[in-house]
Amino acid sequence: MHEPVSILWNSQDVDKITGGISTDSWVCSGISIDTRTLEKGDLFVALKGEKGEGELFLENACEKGASAALVSHLSEASLPQLVAEDTLRALEKLGIAARERSSAKRIAVTGSVGKTSTKDMLKAALKDQGFTHGSVSSYNNHWGVPLTLARMPKKTEFGIFEVGMNHPGEIRLLTHMIKPHIAIITTVVEAHVEFFKSEEDIARAKAEIFEAMGKGAPVLLNGDNAHYLLLSQLALEQGLKVYSFGQSEKADFRLLSWEGKEEESQITAVIQGELLFYSLPMPGLHWALNSLAALGGAFLAGADVKKAARSLAALKPPSGRGQWYKGDYTVIDESYNANPTSMKAALAVLGKSGQGRKIAVIGDMRELGSLSQKRHEELLEDLLENKIDLVFCCGPYMASLFASLPNSLKGGYAPTSLELMPLVLKAVRSGDIVSVKASLGTRVKPIVEALLTLQEKKRKRVG
Repeated sequence: MHEPVSILWNSQDVDKITGGISTDSWVCSGISIDTRTLEKGDLFVALKGEKGEGELFLENACEKGASAALVSHLSEASLPQLVAEDTLRALEKLGIAARERSSAKRIAVTGSVGKTSTKDMLKAALKDQGFTHGSVSSYNNHWGVPLTLARMPKKTEFGIFEVGMNHPGEIRLLTHMIKPHIAIITTVVEAHVEFFKSEEDIARAKAEIFEAMGKGAPVLLNGDNAHYLLLSQLALEQGLKVYSFGQSEKADFRLLSWEGKEEESQITAVIQGELLFYSLPMPGLHWALNSLAALGGAFLAGADVKKAARSLAALKPPSGRGQWYKGDYTVIDESYNANPTSMKAALAVLGKSGQGRKIAVIGDMRELGSLSQKRHEELLEDLLENKIDLVFCCGPYMASLFASLPNSLKGGYAPTSLELMPLVLKAVRSGDIVSVKASLGTRVKPIVEALLTLQEKKRKRVG
């Protein structure tokens, strides 16, 4: 017997919230802005995007079972429609209304790297201790945050929100929508530095997350980060209470040790003075530290930390952030995004990945501005330190790194990922371990997909 579908919103309430009038009564069980992922019963919000007005997709939304559509002008589509001049603004109003009607403990996560992983870990850590709602994928921008809020059911006990930025002022707008009870900054490193004068300016922009919090609310900061003191000071100026996580002896949530295996980490930590042992189904010091941030957040939300740690054992890496695919050879999919810190972390994981040739397929890291060439060339040290056997590169900035490689490491270079793909496929052989990583805009995901297709073909031939 199927569970009854719960009602998220009805037309009467949404009309009142947005100031519009629906052409007919409706109820929805979810909200979608993309007809590719829309589910039956969703309210389709027609946002204006790069490809034009969302109204162009109304018929598709109707065919897929949308219950209604929020639009900027009426169309002939055969489903109830609510007209709002600015559909994004209407979505923001709906998100704020969802926040106000719920008694959920709201946790906001930001940081230069690790925010999606930490957000997903928080969702996993808390889901067994109360109804948990949170951002899907990396929905952390000007439409992702209000969409996540608007999707939050009234019964939610823990709301987890990822907050991103690449320009100053962006987090300020988003945190005022969320009004978090707890804020976590995973770390501050060079990312989006093209739009900032310094790393300190990035830290100050991240600290905007404090501005909509109530006096005495807790913030959790990376105690190992170079900007910890600055962030602590900015939090204290807002009247907030500062907690820290990391390897420092002074950390409130301290990582004592971690042991990484191929697809696993064994972790020993101290949470507010209590010893804790747990495992994660992914390797790497960065994963261990992200998990500590998540458990610290769970503690501050009043959850049972031991139970939260056990819940993390079933977690899977988010798409493109470290999944392992084993077969005739192994593929580590790190294709979602990259900056110097996360690239170094991925190379460290590859270096400890076990037997077989270690192959790095790496593409340009974007938004590094005047530091781009230098930061790409500096990866040579990490490639050598982690004893990488073969390197394939794509993108204009990676060209200078590839030129500096010893000849024995040079697998191949191409200006684009699609041109690099055949070189990688030709070189890979049984027993290899291949890690693929670049910024999202460099588009190396097709290389991962091609490697997995070849891997499957080899499996079928053997079978």
